[in-house]
Amino acid sequence: MQSNVLTLNNIACERGENRLFEGCSFTLNQGDWVQIEGHNGIGKTSLLRILAGLALPAEGEVLWNGQKIQKCREEYYSELFYLGHHAGIKPELTPWENLRFYQKVQGVALSDEALWFALEKVALVGREDLPCSHLSAGQQRRVALAKLWLTKQQLWILDEPFTAIDKKGVADLIAHIEQHCQNRGMVIFTSHQAVENPHLKAISLDQFKL
Repeated sequence: MQSNVLTLNNIACERGENRLFEGCSFTLNQGDWVQIEGHNGIGKTSLLRILAGLALPAEGEVLWNGQKIQKCREEYYSELFYLGHHAGIKPELTPWENLRFYQKVQGVALSDEALWFALEKVALVGREDLPCSHLSAGQQRRVALAKLWLTKQQLWILDEPFTAIDKKGVADLIAHIEQHCQNRGMVIFTSHQAVENPHLKAISLDQFKL
């Protein structure tokens, strides 16, 4: 992996006419694992959307290797895996077909073994042949989550990744994230669940509240 750094420089976020926070600055280096915290409504999801390039900050800038992400979109998105509130899968396809399609889009080796492993990690073995439109919202989200065991992208931005999985699934995902960071990956996420790990850093948006 090449050396990369994500920098937030004086980010302010507004919802309607209300400014949620301002002056948010920090740096995410390779190997960093950061949880964004704060009270409900402070703008945690909004911040992740700004980082993913899906929304613009009211003030400030997001930099990838010193460049605004809007100026290096191709380079930035080639390293970005974003999991938002929407699953981002094709409902007419099965979990297996969705993950196979993701393998092809990512240009990774087409491995049945890797697909079975990913489906097992999110407890979808046995439902791999059902159209995703027949699955619950939580199961559809787990299809999207399974991509984390297939992706080669370095920067993971994850909004509430633990909500649709059981305790074992949470433990597996935490271990997977930790391994990714040990391999010089970068992860920033939100979660209503308490996540305890000695390598995890926490940044509260409450400190940037007006």
